Amino acid sequence: MMKGIKIVTIGGGSSYTPELVEGFIKRYDELPVKELWLVDIEEGQEKLEIVGHLAKRMVKKAEVDMNIYLSLDRRAALKDADFVTTQFRVGQLDAREKDELIPLKYGVIGQETNGPGGMFKGLRTIPVIFDIIKDCQELCPDAWIVSFTNPSGMNAEAVFRHTNWKKFIGLCNGPVNMIKDIEKILGAKSEDQVNVKIGGINHMIYALDIEYNGHNANKELIEKMIHAGTEESLKNIVDIPWSAEFLRSYGFLGIGYLRYYLQKQQMLEHCQEDAKKHQCRAQVVKKVEKELFEKYKDENLDMKPKELEQRGGAYYSDAACNLISSLYNNKGDIQVVDTLNQGAISNLPDDVVVEVSSVITKDGPKPIPVGDLPIQTVGLIQQLKAFEILTTDVAVSGNYDDALVTMTINPLVQSEMIAKKILDEMLEAHKQYLPQFFKL
Repeated sequence: MMKGIKIVTIGGGSSYTPELVEGFIKRYDELPVKELWLVDIEEGQEKLEIVGHLAKRMVKKAEVDMNIYLSLDRRAALKDADFVTTQFRVGQLDAREKDELIPLKYGVIGQETNGPGGMFKGLRTIPVIFDIIKDCQELCPDAWIVSFTNPSGMNAEAVFRHTNWKKFIGLCNGPVNMIKDIEKILGAKSEDQVNVKIGGINHMIYALDIEYNGHNANKELIEKMIHAGTEESLKNIVDIPWSAEFLRSYGFLGIGYLRYYLQKQQMLEHCQEDAKKHQCRAQVVKKVEKELFEKYKDENLDMKPKELEQRGGAYYSDAACNLISSLYNNKGDIQVVDTLNQGAISNLPDDVVVEVSSVITKDGPKPIPVGDLPIQTVGLIQQLKAFEILTTDVAVSGNYDDALVTMTINPLVQSEMIAKKILDEMLEAHKQYLPQFFKL
């Protein structure tokens, strides 16, 4: 008889939770989750209750032996957990809206995980991740933490750089969407036909090696993209096409976030247009979430509604369930995760966090060597990695001068004067969530 598993989800009132519950239900035979604790803070209590009751209805319908617990007491929930997942947002969507709109006032892209917005999301989030780790060290020292709280790679970088907790894996739905896009463009009938080696850092990854029916299909993919076009599956990124000349010479498919850097002007204009129409991504997501939670309230609903895929994080939670099952069952399958490089990408340092195809074992991810990143990609990655590392240091120190340098070197800013204006306004806007800067 297998011992039941205890999983604790921090940010349990998230709109993504039904997908997580669905993932655990469909894997119940290989991943017997006996206790699923959904934890949130007081401001999230109403959402926690709504989504928690839907989760209970889903489990009842599936007739699996899984108990759902709702709690505002993180420490009580964490005791003896086997796995801890995180999906929280410090400051909720109001904070995201500020992250997106304030930089735009100064002619800089405002985006959740890139540029000044990504920096401030990191500054608010990293101290909370550290608090969770302190609790885990005391209450569940053997648990794996699977974190799909954004900015995923930066959070993982902070954990490996500033704590001694080793069992931490960052996760993103970007690689899952990217691989699905590749299968669709190539016309694959089943996912077994396609193998993709992914490498880079979170929200800046590349399909480095694509095998389709046993042969290398990098060039074939690029030609099909040129002739048939592609539709960006990440809902939060506008789909500006690349020119045929650019695609052929660049030679690799990058994640949609590449547009923020290599189509910077068009993306900035698009963000500014959206802001004028009160349709920045945070505002759109608020509306989608409101509609989702209205649906979740329906006492006859006992399954994940289709509309959840419009939320922008489709496959996030399913990727988490997949990863947990592989860790638990020592599957040795390949998944893309945020973990220490350890030589996988040879032109990045061994001790930085990368997002890379890895073999998943009970001892954690073993990154697959992908060699050097192509020269046309590596400069941007190194710049962004430097920015991530500096942001993790500032999240710990709360040092204003270091924050100014960090924001200035971001490729979307690159102006000390503009960086200072954005930094000052964003520090003030997020004051209540930045105790390291404001010794309250």
